Amino acid sequence: MYLGHFALREAPFSITPDTDFYFAHDGAQATLNTLLVALRSGEGFLKVVGELGCGKTVLCRQLLKTLHSECVTAYIPNPDMGPDDLLCALAAELGLDIQLPTNRHTVMTLIGNCLLNHAAAGRRVVVCIDEAQAIPVRSLESLRLVSNLETEKRKLIQLVLLGQPDLDTKLARPEIRQLLQRITFSEYLGPMAGASVGDYLRHRLARAAATEHTDLEVFTPEAIERLAVATAGVPRLINILAHKCLILAYGQGVHRVSATHVKLAVRDTPGLRPFPTSGGPWWNPWNWWKRRSGPTRTAGEVLE
Repeated sequence: MYLGHFALREAPFSITPDTDFYFAHDGAQATLNTLLVALRSGEGFLKVVGELGCGKTVLCRQLLKTLHSECVTAYIPNPDMGPDDLLCALAAELGLDIQLPTNRHTVMTLIGNCLLNHAAAGRRVVVCIDEAQAIPVRSLESLRLVSNLETEKRKLIQLVLLGQPDLDTKLARPEIRQLLQRITFSEYLGPMAGASVGDYLRHRLARAAATEHTDLEVFTPEAIERLAVATAGVPRLINILAHKCLILAYGQGVHRVSATHVKLAVRDTPGLRPFPTSGGPWWNPWNWWKRRSGPTRTAGEVLE
């Protein structure tokens, strides 16, 4: 493994959602700030839609980490379940002991009493539901009923849905329009701008550094530019390619990741096309990256 070679204590580009590596690029930090302000203002239902690999889960965990000291938090990572099971999962996250078999009325009563107790003690309750696009339509109605729990002054529970763009399609269905109307804030989390990729790489290397003398300039400017274009700023893809690049550099006994290493890593990664030999768009995300990053060289010029 390359950790000793680059003076690292752990792998810097793991794709697990570790909040120690949270990088506050413009899009992620703006979304996080909006969620924090809305939740602290008492909003009851919020939604974040993000593209694949853009960091929804780590953003969710960073939100919960930030709120942990000021309210009761709960997290449901896999909501693909029926209405009763979803309510039981929520009850379990709130620390309730559910005796099976049970019924929906009993579970709703227990959840309601729990929320009233927290409210009486001055505690807010925030529940984040990840991969929310997987929630069955009939289970969304259960969430709407839970969101109805309130006093004359405040919501007893605040719900944050985080999901892929399919979530918007599902929420647009006529039979659940009442739920859509309850969502007061909706945020979009996209890839980071190309200009942020270098800072992202250095940030993760710094977080994984074994000593204060660990070199953070492992990736050359040309390699960073190629990574930005090849991944269109999608953090998960950046992590995958950067990890492979470090392996390649270690295998060659060098301490710098070059543009050639990135080119080889791209060829080894399913879903990414090899670099072209002429200018012009070559992969749809490139068009997005080009718009976000401003005027630059053509794809062919950057990549070849």
